[in-house]
Amino acid sequence: MKSPLASLLWRSLRVYQVFGANTDVGKTIFTTLLARTAKKQWKDEHVNFLKPVSTGAGEEADDRHIARFAPGVSRSTLYQYDIPCSPHTAALVSGRPIPSDEAFLAKCRAFATQCAAKDNGWLFMETAGGVHSPGPSGKTQADLYIPLRAPTLLVGDSRLGGISQTISAFESLRIRGYDVESVLLFKDNTYENYRYLAEYFKDNYGIPVSSLSVPPERDESPQRDEEAMQKYYERKDCEEVARQVLGLLHVNHSNRLSALDSMATKASQHIWYPFTQQSLVGPKEIMTIDSAHGDYFQTLAPSAPGNNTSAEAPVLRSSFDASASWWTQGLGHSNPKLTLAAAYAAGRYGHVMFASAIHQPAMALAETLLKGMQNPRLSRVFYSDNGSTGTEVAVKMGLRAARLRYDWGTDQKLGILGLKGAYHGDTMGAMDCAEPGIYNEKIEWYEGKGYWLDYPTVLCRNGEWSVTVADSLKESFGSGRAYATLNDIFDVEAREASGEHVIYEDYITSTLETLRAQGRKFGALMLEPIVLGAGGMEFVDPLFQRTLVNVVRRSPHLFGTATQPTSADDPNEWSGLPVIFDEVFTGLYRLGRFTPSSFLGVHPDISVHAKLLTGGLVPLCTTLASENIFKMFLSPDKTDALLHGHSYTAHPIGCQVALESVKEMQGMEERGAWDWAQARGWKGSEGQPPEQHKVDVWSTWPRELVESLSRLTDGVIGAWALGSVLAIHLKDSAGSGYSSNAALGLRERLNAGRTGGESGPWNVHSRVLGNVLYVMASQMTSEESVKQLSELLMESINKGARRQTDALSAVPRR
Repeated sequence: MKSPLASLLWRSLRVYQVFGANTDVGKTIFTTLLARTAKKQWKDEHVNFLKPVSTGAGEEADDRHIARFAPGVSRSTLYQYDIPCSPHTAALVSGRPIPSDEAFLAKCRAFATQCAAKDNGWLFMETAGGVHSPGPSGKTQADLYIPLRAPTLLVGDSRLGGISQTISAFESLRIRGYDVESVLLFKDNTYENYRYLAEYFKDNYGIPVSSLSVPPERDESPQRDEEAMQKYYERKDCEEVARQVLGLLHVNHSNRLSALDSMATKASQHIWYPFTQQSLVGPKEIMTIDSAHGDYFQTLAPSAPGNNTSAEAPVLRSSFDASASWWTQGLGHSNPKLTLAAAYAAGRYGHVMFASAIHQPAMALAETLLKGMQNPRLSRVFYSDNGSTGTEVAVKMGLRAARLRYDWGTDQKLGILGLKGAYHGDTMGAMDCAEPGIYNEKIEWYEGKGYWLDYPTVLCRNGEWSVTVADSLKESFGSGRAYATLNDIFDVEAREASGEHVIYEDYITSTLETLRAQGRKFGALMLEPIVLGAGGMEFVDPLFQRTLVNVVRRSPHLFGTATQPTSADDPNEWSGLPVIFDEVFTGLYRLGRFTPSSFLGVHPDISVHAKLLTGGLVPLCTTLASENIFKMFLSPDKTDALLHGHSYTAHPIGCQVALESVKEMQGMEERGAWDWAQARGWKGSEGQPPEQHKVDVWSTWPRELVESLSRLTDGVIGAWALGSVLAIHLKDSAGSGYSSNAALGLRERLNAGRTGGESGPWNVHSRVLGNVLYVMASQMTSEESVKQLSELLMESINKGARRQTDALSAVPRR
C-alpha cells in the first residue's frame, strides 16, 4: 500500500520546478543553462533534470537537449508521448493506461528521492507547455503539482502579448501557494517585455527578473544548429545570469531550512496557544507546518533539526489532519475552487458593510442554506463570524421569544435547557450555556445558566451496537439495549412505534415538572444533534433527543403561562420552548447528511452552522431562524431589534467561499462521491438486504474497523463511527473525562507514524478529548487513505496493548 505523498524538501537537494508562461517560451533553454552552470560551479555535486511528461518526437525530447548541452547532468523523462499536443490528449490517444495524479506525483518524488541519496545536488523539474496545460489525467499542471510544493522558476513570454501572459501565469501560481523565486525571459528587443516585467515584479513582489539574449534561430542543418546553441550556452553573459540565479536559489534554500528549524523555538517564546497548557509544551512538542494540501499537512520531520540527521533524509513528512483542523476542513486544504472563490470575492468586493445592505454572495448563500435544510420552520439567516458567536445569537433569539411569549420581565433570570457535557463555544455567553466543566469553571465571569439532562449514548462494544446507559440513569432507563445494526438504532419511528420512547418521556417529563416546581424558567432548548463534540465525542441516542424535543414542544404548561398563545393556523410556530440545534460541528455532511436533524425527524426553530460551512478556508457562521421568532424583534423602537453583529458580518469572501463549499458538497452527494463508503457493510446486516432499512446510515470508516476496535477489550471501552467521524473510547482506571490521559499513548504512536517508502514519511496528527481519541476524515478523503489510516490505527492500538502486557508481566509476583 502506497504511503501519502510528502513534499519535496531535503537538506542535500535543492529542488526547483520550472513553469512556463506559455508553450515555446524557452523553458528547456533556461533549464539547460542553469543545469550546466550548476554542474560547473558546484563541481562535486550532482545535478539532475526531470521532465515528468513530454510530448512530441522522442529525438526532440527535452532530456535529449540536456544530454547534448549539459553533459554530466542526470536526466529522466517519466512519461513520453509521441504526439506533439497537450499531455492529456497525447495520453488519451496513446492507448496506454493513463496514470492517476497520485501515481504520477509518486514517480516524480521517487526520482527526487534517488537524487537526494547522491548527497548534495540540484534537481530541476521542467513542466510541459504553459501553467495551465493539462497533465495526463486532464488536471491542469498548476493544480497537479501543488502537493510537491517545490519552489518555482517562471519562464516568462517575451513575445507580443507576453506581458499579460506572464503576469497571468504568475498569479495562477501564486494564488495556489507556489513560491515563485525568480522570473526568467529573453531580451526580445522588439517588444522589450523584460523591461516592464523587471520593474513590475520587483515593485509588487520583490521577485527578481533575469533576462537573456534571444538564442539563435533554429538552423536547418542539425550540426550547425548544435554548434550555434553550444556557443550560445558558452557566452559569458548567459553564464553570469545563470550564476546569479543559482546563487539566489542556493541562499533561498538555506533560508527556508533555517526558518523551518527555528520556527518552533520562536513560537514557544512568542505565541500564546489556544486550548494548550504551555507549561507542558516546549519546542519539541510544537508542530511546524510548511504547507498543506488535501487531507495532509506537510510538517517538519522530528529528526530534521540538528539531530545528526543524514543529508538525504526528508525534511518534511506528510501528516494526516485527523482533527480536520479543528473540524473545519472538509474539501481539502488549499482547494483551488475555494481559493478562487475567495479571490473572486476579494477582487470584487473586499469587505463591505452589511447593515441594511445586500450583496450576491450573502443572498445566494442564504437561499442555498434554507433550501438545503428542508426545514419548513426556517426562513431567516443571520450572519456572524464563528460558531461561538452564532450560538450566542441563537440564544438571544430564543430568550427574547420565550420572554415575550410568557410575558416575563427583563429582570427575570432565564436559563437554557440542554444536555450534560454540552459545549457551545468559548465566548462568555456561549460558556454560560453549558454546565460547569473543564472549559468554563475556572473562568472568573462564568455563571452557568441552565439545566442539563443526563442521556443514553450509542457505542459499539465487543462487536455489538448498543444504547448504553450511565449508572446514574439505570434506575430510570434500565441497563440499555443491543441492536443488530446502527441502522436499527436510527430507525426512531420504528422504535417509537414499539414504545421504546415511553421511558424517555417519563424521565424528561418528571425532570421538567421538578424544575417547574422549583420556579426555574428557561428560554430555549439547545442541543448538539446526535453528537456532543468537545464534550467528549458522546454519541447520543437519537430517540432520546427526538423525544426531548417532542416533550418540550407539547408541554408549554411546564414552562409558563403563555400570554401570546401559538397560532392554530401555523403548524411551524414554536411551542413550549424555542428549539435550537447547534450544528456547528455535526452539520453540513459531517455525519453523512446535510443536516443531522433529519436523523431525528424533528425540525429546530433555530439552527447554527459553521466549521464545514466554508470548507475550512475562512471564518463564517450562520444562524437560521423561523419567521415567527424573527417577528419577535419587530417594533417601532430600534432598541427592540437584535442589536448584534461584528465588523465582518456577512463578509463577501466568507459568503462566496461558503456558497462554493456547500454547493460542492451537495454536488458530491448527487454524483455519488461517497458510494464507496456507503456500500461497505453499513446498510443492513447479515441476511438482511439494505432495502429493508428505512434509515440511510453510513460512515467513511469501515464497519469492520469499528467492530474490530470495539473487540479490543484490554484497552478499549467501545467505538463508534458516523459520517466522517470515528471515535475510540479508551479505558482509564482513574475515570473518563477531559482530564484523563488514557488516549495520549495512542496519539503519540499515531504521531510517530511510518518512515514511508518512496512517497516519504507520514504520520497522523490527532487530538484527544480525555480518554477519547477521534479521527476525522474530510468529505474528500479517498478510500485508499482510509485503508492506510485504518491499518496504522489498528497497528498503533495493538502495539499499545502489547506494551501494557509486557509491562504487567515484568511486575514481580509474590
